[in-house]
Order: sequence, then C-alpha cells, then structure tokens
Amino acid sequence: MSWQAWATVAIIVGAMALFVSERVRIDLVALLVLGALVVLGIVTPTQALSGFSNEATVTVAAMFALSLGIERSGVLDPLTRLLMKIRKPWLLTLAMMLAIAPLGAFVKNIALVATFLPLALRVCQRTGTSPARVLMPMAYAAQMGGVCTLIGTSSNLLADSLAQKHGMAEFGVFEFTRMGALLAVVGIVYLMVIGRHLLPKHIDTALSEGTDVGKFVTELEVGEDSPLLDTAIADARLGEKFGVYPLELLRGERRMWSPREQKLQAGDVLLVRGDWEKIEEFQRQNKLANAPERRYAKEGDQPRVLAEIMVAPASPVEDRRLAEIGLDWRYRATVLALHRRGEVLRDKLSVTRLAVGDVLMVLVDEDAMPKLRSDESFIVLNERDDARGMSRKAIVAAAIMLAVVVVSGLHWLPIPIAAMCGAVAMALTGCFGRKDVYEGMDWKIIVLLGAILPLGLAIENTGLSTVVVHGAMGMVGGHGPLAALLMVYLLTALLTELMGHNPSVVLMVGIAVTVAHAMHADPRPFVVAVAFAAATSFATPVGYPTNTMVYYAGGYRFTDFMKVGIPLIAIFCALSMWLIPVFWPFNPPQ
Repeated sequence: MSWQAWATVAIIVGAMALFVSERVRIDLVALLVLGALVVLGIVTPTQALSGFSNEATVTVAAMFALSLGIERSGVLDPLTRLLMKIRKPWLLTLAMMLAIAPLGAFVKNIALVATFLPLALRVCQRTGTSPARVLMPMAYAAQMGGVCTLIGTSSNLLADSLAQKHGMAEFGVFEFTRMGALLAVVGIVYLMVIGRHLLPKHIDTALSEGTDVGKFVTELEVGEDSPLLDTAIADARLGEKFGVYPLELLRGERRMWSPREQKLQAGDVLLVRGDWEKIEEFQRQNKLANAPERRYAKEGDQPRVLAEIMVAPASPVEDRRLAEIGLDWRYRATVLALHRRGEVLRDKLSVTRLAVGDVLMVLVDEDAMPKLRSDESFIVLNERDDARGMSRKAIVAAAIMLAVVVVSGLHWLPIPIAAMCGAVAMALTGCFGRKDVYEGMDWKIIVLLGAILPLGLAIENTGLSTVVVHGAMGMVGGHGPLAALLMVYLLTALLTELMGHNPSVVLMVGIAVTVAHAMHADPRPFVVAVAFAAATSFATPVGYPTNTMVYYAGGYRFTDFMKVGIPLIAIFCALSMWLIPVFWPFNPPQ
C-alpha cells in the first residue's frame, strides 16, 4: 500500500478510538478527520467540502425541520393521551412499539423517543413497573421503523447518496419497506416473547420510587420559627422519622461534612437527600425553606409548574455548572433538587457540574413550559396532561409531511427538493417559529455527515478499499455472493456498535460495492445490507442515539443491551441473508 493508504488507515483507527471513547464530540471527530485528510493531501479542498453539498446532508437537514414541525405542532398528542390510559406494563410495551415503529419511518427517531419517554416513565411510576421493562423495546422499535423507508433514518439517505456516486440507480422512498416491515414484526415478537425475559426485572433508576439511587439532593434553609432550632441533627433522627438524610451543613461560608452533632441555627442550610415527596413533607412539618427557591424568588403571582427534566445525551449543558446554563433567565426556572444515578452529590446545587442523565427538579413559570419542552438540551419527564384536541397547526403539519412522502415516493420531485419545500411550507404555516428550526436542528449530525463523507473518497482514492476487499475475498471468495453479503453485514454491524451508524456507512458502502464487483454480482443487495446493518444497532447503548437516551433514563447497565440486543442482531442478520437476495437478486435480469 502507498503511504497515503497507511495514513488513511491511521486516521480511521484514530477516529474509531475517539468515537468509542466518547471524549470528543462526534462532529469534532469528523472535522479532525476532514482536516487531516486535506493537510496530508489525500483529498483536495474541493472534495473535502463536497460532503456539505451532498444530497444526503441537505435531505437530513430538511427532514430534521419536518420532524420538528410534527413534534412542535402536537400531531402526536392524541396518540400519547390514548397510551396514557394503559395500565398493564406488557400491554404498554407492546402498544409503544406498535405506535413508534410506523412513526419511525417518517419522524426523526430521537424526537419520537423524546416525545414518548416521559409518557412511558409516568405510566411506569403509576403502575409500579421498572422503566427498564419498557424503554429499551421502545428505542429498538424506533430503529426498526426508521429502516422501513429511505427517509426514516440519516444512514439510509447516506447509503443511497453514496450508492449513486458509484453509478447505481437511486433507491425509492418505500424500496426498503417490505423487508423492513417483516424485520420489524419479527423484532417486536422477539421482544415480547423472549426479549422481555432478558430485560432486568428490578433495577434502580432515577425515577423509581423507594430506592436509594432514585433520591434527590436539595438545600433546605432553617428559619427562625423552625422546630429544629437548637436541635442536634443526630437527635432529630431525620432518617428514621422522615426518610430524609443530611449530607452536609452550610453555615455562612463554612461547610460541615459530618454535621450529626451540630445544633441547628437560624440561617443554616442543610444539604439533604431523599425522595421528593418525603423532602416536601419534611420541609412543611419543620417550617424550612427551599434555599434555591428563596434565592431566586420572583415577584408577582405567575402560576408555576413543578417539573422533572433530564439532561439529554450530547447536551450542550453537559459538564457546565447549574449557575452557568441560565435556566433562571431563559425559562424563569428555579432548580430545587438534583439526582445523579449511582452517585451521592455533596456540593451546592449552583456549583454542581451537570452530567448526561442528571434529573433536575425545577419550578418553572407555566407559560415558559412549552419553550422548555422544545429545548433539546433536556427531556421533560413530567409534562402536564393536555386535553385539547388536535390543533389546526397539527393537521397542517401532518398534511405537509404526507405530501412530502407522496411527492418523493412518486418521483415527482427529488427527495431533497421535496423535503426542503415541506420545511418551508411548515415555516410559512407557523408549524414552528422562525428561530425554532435553527434551535431544533441537530447540527452535530449535519456537521458529522458533511465532514465524514470525504473519508469514503479517501478510502477509494488511496486504493484502500481494494486492499480490504482482496483480503476479505481470500476468506469468502470461494463460498459465493451470499457469504460475501454476510461478511459485509457483520462488518457493518460491528463498526456501527463501535462508531455509530453514519460513519460505518461511509466506510462500508465503497467496500460493499467493490466486493459486489469482485463477485460479479449486482452491488444493490450489498448496499442494502450496509443500510440495514447500520440502522439496527441493538448491542450497545452508544451505537445509536435512541439507545443512549433510554440507557440513562432506564438505569440500564451496558451488558443489558448486549443480552437483549445481540440475539436480535443475529435474528435480523439471518433474516436479511434470506430476504435480501429475494428482494434484490445478486444477478437481476438485464
């Protein structure tokens, strides 16, 4: 191999290590890859920038806008109210999957899971069910639905765009539907019959009641009329009487880490830990004030809402202090308490650095709640019920989305143009605000797509794809195209679990096409194998964003995904080896 091929290998290995470590954001990793390729002269500046004008990048951006219109306009509200009536956990799991899988074919998977996650958590709390029994199947169903159409997931659009660059005809919007629907049915049956027995039955989560891990930390100020005045903390027996446990005593600038023998004085602030209901009862009985609420008290009688919000995966507020993120002036919100999974916090709330999965108990002005719900930095876990019917905007948004699907499906307009027109129509009809579309856009994915696409060009320009294919053909070349198809599928699935679905598609489409040519077969089934393997990532919580979302909210362990997901990947792989050659023959008639 040439030095440029070896350099490309080094860049790929470095990128994979960064993707796996999650220490650097995925879009920054892609930009580092892009910069290295240009500096080393492996791709030209024009080729380096070509990814940002690629059809897949443009279409994904437009689809984000369409999904935002669906989400903000309330199209899904009637469905969520219907699901709220379900009381049996197994029926809720089935209903969630049956609702999300079809929607996932047209709506961004992350938006779907973010919409249904609070609903699932509320029903689980009401029925005393661990969220771990429901959330993982819900995330998997979103992926199963996404692979059913060309526009259901960004990796499908990316595979189609790269295939066209290799001279292949474009895929139709519903070309994946037959196989995707069959896989979805089998996947749902597996999750209901076998997978549910592999899910953890009793797990401590941020939202489970009565568990040590699921308790909040807050600050309570002792007033002059409190019955706890001049009482030693040990003598008060707060844990025995109230189920509230003192962690630290703040007296002015002093911090007392073991405050059991200290007698409480007026103005002391207790850092306590417990279930929120018990904390509230303890506060009422002992005439204590919530210190953050008093600190940020506002004048007027504006109605306020108590809400739980979770820090979302890849949130920009991660590793920032509460005092820095501006919840008070952005949403007129006061953070009353904080929970972190598996960890007891001992710092004041204002100086605590946030982590993904943290759950905040906040007091918010009622008219600021819609804006908070639309902030992708957080997932609102206890949205207030809304009994209104479907609004005019919701009907308009649904009609526009349907029009985009029909127009692109009938090939009246190219998919990017149809999606862009739909996004403009939603903006003009008020389905989202003028600034909402920019705030709701997942720019990390767009930058990732634009910056990582030239890596595929580098693999081909340096001859690296040919080297990989020759090595692979030495293993499977004598076993026919089906063995080569299996190799492509498994390699894509492995790379997806390590790197994520979009980078694995960039690496594998060129290799898949070269393998097909070496086998004297039509490359179309091989590209389909890449698309399906990349869009169905079940074995780890980092392979797909929806997995990451439920990983924190459901309190799963890493191995829980492996136990449930690896058998499901094996089933999908076996079915794909049967169905792909049926729907896309290796040697189609000329």
